[in-house]
Amino acid sequence: MLTQLQRDGFARDGYLVVENVLDASTVLIPVRQEYAQLLDDLYDGWVAQGWVPAGVAGFESRLLASYAAGCDWFQPMDISLPGDRIAADTPMHFGPAVFAMLTNPRLLDLVEDLIGPEITSNPIQHVRIKPPVPQLKADEIRAHVGGTDWHQDRAVALEEADQTEMVTIWIAITDATPENGCLQVMPRSHDRMLPHCPKVQTAIADGHLDDSRAVPVPVGAGGVVVLDPLLPHASLPNLSDGIRWSFDLRYNRSGQPTGRAHFPEFVARSAERPQAVLADWKVWREMWLAARARLATQPHIDIHRWQSDSPSCA
Repeated sequence: MLTQLQRDGFARDGYLVVENVLDASTVLIPVRQEYAQLLDDLYDGWVAQGWVPAGVAGFESRLLASYAAGCDWFQPMDISLPGDRIAADTPMHFGPAVFAMLTNPRLLDLVEDLIGPEITSNPIQHVRIKPPVPQLKADEIRAHVGGTDWHQDRAVALEEADQTEMVTIWIAITDATPENGCLQVMPRSHDRMLPHCPKVQTAIADGHLDDSRAVPVPVGAGGVVVLDPLLPHASLPNLSDGIRWSFDLRYNRSGQPTGRAHFPEFVARSAERPQAVLADWKVWREMWLAARARLATQPHIDIHRWQSDSPSCA
């Protein structure tokens, strides 16, 4: 799928923008419909409880009305369990359209060109639906909803995955532009791990990055941004009047640590063991349900390796 020029550019710059990877009719529209139904179910329940106004129609309008009312749509829509305490009823979403997106052959072709044909879907994955900045609450701290600070993806996994061959695939469900909060990257800065600190999120420590070198990376709906796990990146603020919607996925070479071992992984493609490839979205969902049930009864597992009393964070 990728040309040699693209592969060379990715190795040199640490990122790659590839437009039109995912088809609108077979991938994007089913994902949007799946999420619209999910939000409708949530919203109708909140209307019944008197938490949100009735008569609001449309995905984006209902999403913004829910956010304004303080109703949490993010965790019920996320394709992961949270990094904080997990309960037996912590909401999450694992559906057929999202699974089809994660296992889309064109997407896996792209990943294979970078890490080889033995591909595991890494469980560090999230939906990101970002309202316009003027509508964000002053105390909003979730990077998946508000702004994303400068960080390296290698640094927000546990140390066990520091040598894992991995790529991040950032999928645009809506067009991502500098106005509505596309990613920005620091090209050719993926040669080492930088110290991070617990800020609003896990972020690169002050004084270790010159953000004047930042480059925005717009991409159209259905396109992807591929990131080296050591490339510093962040998101721009959403200054538009609409939402910006993306998914943040990772894939690693099978058999290597994922950096989140207590969450379920699965084999997405394999030339050596095709029988190991997961093809049933219901099995994927059951894996996460089983993980939730197990983790709800165990001591909390901290997913952050960086401590606020580190010399770099003083």
